[in-house]
Amino acid sequence: QIRNTLSTTAYYLPLHQPNSFVMIRTLDQMVERVLSFHRKHRIAVAWAQDANTIGAIHKASNYGLIDAILIGQQAEIKNICRKAGIDFSLFSIVESSDESEAASLAIGMTRSGEADIAMKGLVGTDKFLKAVMDKKDGLLIPGSVLSYVCAIQLPLYHKLLFITDTAVIPVPSLEQKIAMAKYALEMAGKFGIARPRIALVSATEKSSRHFASNNDYGEMMLMAREGLFPDCIMDGPLDIFLACDKKSVEIKGVDTPVGGDADILLFPSLESSNPFYKGLMLFAGGELAGLIRGTEKPVIVMSRSESEMSKFYCIALACLMA
Repeated sequence: QIRNTLSTTAYYLPLHQPNSFVMIRTLDQMVERVLSFHRKHRIAVAWAQDANTIGAIHKASNYGLIDAILIGQQAEIKNICRKAGIDFSLFSIVESSDESEAASLAIGMTRSGEADIAMKGLVGTDKFLKAVMDKKDGLLIPGSVLSYVCAIQLPLYHKLLFITDTAVIPVPSLEQKIAMAKYALEMAGKFGIARPRIALVSATEKSSRHFASNNDYGEMMLMAREGLFPDCIMDGPLDIFLACDKKSVEIKGVDTPVGGDADILLFPSLESSNPFYKGLMLFAGGELAGLIRGTEKPVIVMSRSESEMSKFYCIALACLMA
């Protein structure tokens, strides 16, 4: 069984190049880090006539993080700005009467260098990602896996919790899980986490034929021992308690190097990860910063119902990863 054969060999590899800055534990600390770079990025927003999006853009602009290009229905964008007391002359506004066209324009501007970051506004996620993945004019790196990683700040957890994939891949293959892990580890490194603890999440820590992902987790643990995922601690399958609660580790008596102190949760499916993260946002007071990975430049994709603050944090994260 995976748990019996691999739990004592969850790998530890030495950190070759220690991070020179303090670990970021909150989203506000992330913003402070980005501000310390003293650099503005240009962001193109597709179908931008959304109050939360415009509010987040305005906040990021006031912080000096970005200059913005708002693409969409110009009259509606200006009306939203007036209602919020925002001076729309601070932004470049590009008229578009169709959300698919707005998505293509935002991605095209980012691809050409007119913008550094692409952001989804009210445009449907499917239409936006279609533009991102366009083989001729999109932003997908050839041969790469498109995935999503987010950092969630929770009142009852002592640090940021990175989660993947909550938005793109319905049922990731082994290859896609490997990419998901690498993207999450890369992002955690940008937050100064020297040796991230990554939990391969399942319903239980016991191997079961009912959970097909356990086979992939076993392969990933074997790869981990061979050095495929350097400078981290990986274990799985683990349930959420063993991944994130030290008391549960003691109570269950399970020997896991993650030790209830996970930095990263890698989920086996969108069907499990998406409700989990939305539950944290709705019931646990979570705020998040997330990005699409596998693209040539940062791409922000968020639910249209996300808060203004979460959208602001996503913008700051894009600046951090740019």
